[in-house]
Amino acid sequence: MIEYINHQKSQLNFLLLLLAVIFVLAFFIFKPFFYALILALVFATAFAPLHQKLLTATAGKKGLAAVLSTIAVLVVVVVPLSFLGTQIFHEASGLYTSLVENGGTSDLSVSISNTLQKITRFSPVPIEFSTDFSQYLKQGLNWLLQHLGPLFANIAQGLLGIFVFLIALYYLFKDGPKLKTAVVALSPLQDIHDEKIFTKLTLAINSVIKGNLAVAIVQGILTTIGFAIFGVPNAALWGSVAVFAALIPGVGTALVLTPAILYLFFSGETLTAIGLLVWGIVAVGLIDNFLGPKLASRGMRLHPFLILLSILGGLGSFGPIGFVLGPLVLSLLFALLEIYFTLRREQ
Repeated sequence: MIEYINHQKSQLNFLLLLLAVIFVLAFFIFKPFFYALILALVFATAFAPLHQKLLTATAGKKGLAAVLSTIAVLVVVVVPLSFLGTQIFHEASGLYTSLVENGGTSDLSVSISNTLQKITRFSPVPIEFSTDFSQYLKQGLNWLLQHLGPLFANIAQGLLGIFVFLIALYYLFKDGPKLKTAVVALSPLQDIHDEKIFTKLTLAINSVIKGNLAVAIVQGILTTIGFAIFGVPNAALWGSVAVFAALIPGVGTALVLTPAILYLFFSGETLTAIGLLVWGIVAVGLIDNFLGPKLASRGMRLHPFLILLSILGGLGSFGPIGFVLGPLVLSLLFALLEIYFTLRREQ
């Protein structure tokens, strides 16, 4: 009997060791696709209501509904973001090259420096901006190119990532409920707690993606359009800065729009400055009041300052994917903490 028990333990230990080795190998096999799979999970959750409507419209044909939902994500999200990302990369590359080749100066930096000098005339305290501004601008562009460069330089890898993302998204739309059932069955937690975790994560994804980030991205896109219409240089680049500015509580896109308006005004473009001011108030400033409540009507909402910190930290840790992954990790943290304290109270 003792020999039998020892034999069973030996088999179990060997199986655990074998599982650990296979798990490590599987990790390295799937590692190149982790970001694509995470994004697929995020967008499958965010677009779940649309998928349900398409599933009803197609009379329950899961394959067709999944294809239509995937195409919707491709048209609404992937194509516009790829175009804007490429444009931002080109503008940042051009501006950085201009600063390096001209010893830290470019047409934009000279114009901004002249504008700042004119503004300081109204101040009783003399302030020098030009040198520091060019240096900070070079540092910021260098960081941006280091993180965006590999993404757009390796076209084959980028296309492969998009392909894996779309395929994973299709199967998540088609077989998502089966995957959820399998995860619940494998989890050591009670099913009710597993369901609670899925519910919290769904609320977190919807709140972060449809709420804070969606509004910030829309404001950034509108800022880019306004800059392009009224002649502000490098519109896409500064529009991307406006996305981050939109997440700063109490400041928002005014942090980017105000310098642009002053730049146009002190450059002698009074009418375009007024036009950009009106555009900023109507098209950009009011979007949060009208679009925000509709996109995130309920669910857990994180403070905008925490969202900003999580995005900046996510970008530094994970690269471009950190723009989404950072806030989601933070949302997952709060969701799991809430479930943990719930379990503690139930004991």
